[in-house]
Amino acid sequence: MSEVVVARGAPEVDEMSRRRQMAILATCCLSLFIIGIDTSGVNVAIPAIGSALGASSSQLQWVIDSYTLVLASLLMLGGSLGDRLGRKRVFQVGLTVFGVGSVLCSLAGTPEMLIGARMLQAVGGAMMNPVAMSIITNIFTEPRERARAIGLWGAAIGVSMALGPLVGGALVDGIGWEAIFWLNVPVCITAIVATAVLVPESRATHTRRPDPAGQILILVFLATLTYGIIEGRTLGWSSVPVAGAFAMAAAALIGLLVVESRRREPLLDLRFFGSVPFSSSVIGAVIAFSAMGGFLFLNTLYLQQVRGLSPLQAGLMTLPMAVANAAFSPLSGRLVGDRGARLPMVGAGMMVLFSGLMLTRAGTDTSMWYLGVAYLALGIGMGLVNAPITNAAVSGMPRSQAGVASAIASTSRQVGISLGVAVFGAIAFAGVGGSVADDLAEAAHPAWVLMAFCGVALVAVGLVSTTTWARATAERTRTRIQGGAAVTRHTV
Repeated sequence: MSEVVVARGAPEVDEMSRRRQMAILATCCLSLFIIGIDTSGVNVAIPAIGSALGASSSQLQWVIDSYTLVLASLLMLGGSLGDRLGRKRVFQVGLTVFGVGSVLCSLAGTPEMLIGARMLQAVGGAMMNPVAMSIITNIFTEPRERARAIGLWGAAIGVSMALGPLVGGALVDGIGWEAIFWLNVPVCITAIVATAVLVPESRATHTRRPDPAGQILILVFLATLTYGIIEGRTLGWSSVPVAGAFAMAAAALIGLLVVESRRREPLLDLRFFGSVPFSSSVIGAVIAFSAMGGFLFLNTLYLQQVRGLSPLQAGLMTLPMAVANAAFSPLSGRLVGDRGARLPMVGAGMMVLFSGLMLTRAGTDTSMWYLGVAYLALGIGMGLVNAPITNAAVSGMPRSQAGVASAIASTSRQVGISLGVAVFGAIAFAGVGGSVADDLAEAAHPAWVLMAFCGVALVAVGLVSTTTWARATAERTRTRIQGGAAVTRHTV
């Protein structure tokens, strides 16, 4: 059993006032809200960024994927740094770096400068996302309350990603694309102050040793895989750079599995994957957020360049998705706490399937009401999926390693977004012979078919991960991991 060690005169986390617990939860959600706004809000600014900076279609994909790739690569490192150095401290450093990166993004004069600044943003984000989840799981210790808190945390991420196009559209129309990044600065400052006042410092007394080999292999695998997918259309799928990138990705993945399986304290603890619910949460996150990332990227181009909407109008079109996400995310958290993960996970898959099938009929003159229904269905699906994914990732894991476990789930989301932008974009752009305005609506149909298949896969994941056999694998994995569980120290 893990125990909580508290500094003299400090209240135990388990006895912390309900008001303070909710204030800490709000602070974590606020900081992560801007990550979601930034991730999806930049999508609606893509046409404006392309015009202002003269960016190519590949560079526009990299504006999105440079952020999500670096974030995905460093999330597990960020979680373990929080466990080792102190979650409060690392969280505040992450907020600071994210704010500085946002300022540099707004000052970028070339696509390359913007891509570099987005990477710096991602370094900060990697210290915020998993550490915030670790803070939450250590503050809310009762399982049902933790599940509901995770549901609200998932709502903040999901709603912010859904609201991103609306907020981004308003800022691009009213001020300019740079304003999307200005928005982050006052929020970062507010969250830094609130963290200093409210959040107790916590760390694991026993943490994994640094694993630079694992970290480098993760970065190489994700970067080369995404490079091959994005650049394959332009350079040729059989070209030396693209074929070499895929070969390097395969070698890095094999190397990662070999290296991590031999380390006593690996960055990526492969024992976690002995739990079918945990593995399913990773797979489900990649699938769901691939659909979301690909949708946000293509739909922005479709609404603005094919249908001729302004950034604000394009953002308003996604309002049904945002409302549905906001409504169903907390509901999903309650369902997971009260009835388990199957219902929300299967429901999410059905909604993504329905939305994908509807979008396969989208053309240059499709009714906006029809599109609104498709967006609404996707919003419901994404609202339902967050809580079961996150809860499965951290449930049963030692609290001392909560940062690493939650980082794997968060990494899976970012990997999904990166792959979605790369794969959906590659599929759609392959059918664009002349101009995006003339060809994209028809060319995107195969991408929407892929989105429907993502929905089918989510249904399958939801059914398999909630069987008696799956729960038994989770129990065996929990017993194996808890054998080396560490004491978690809390100080104020």
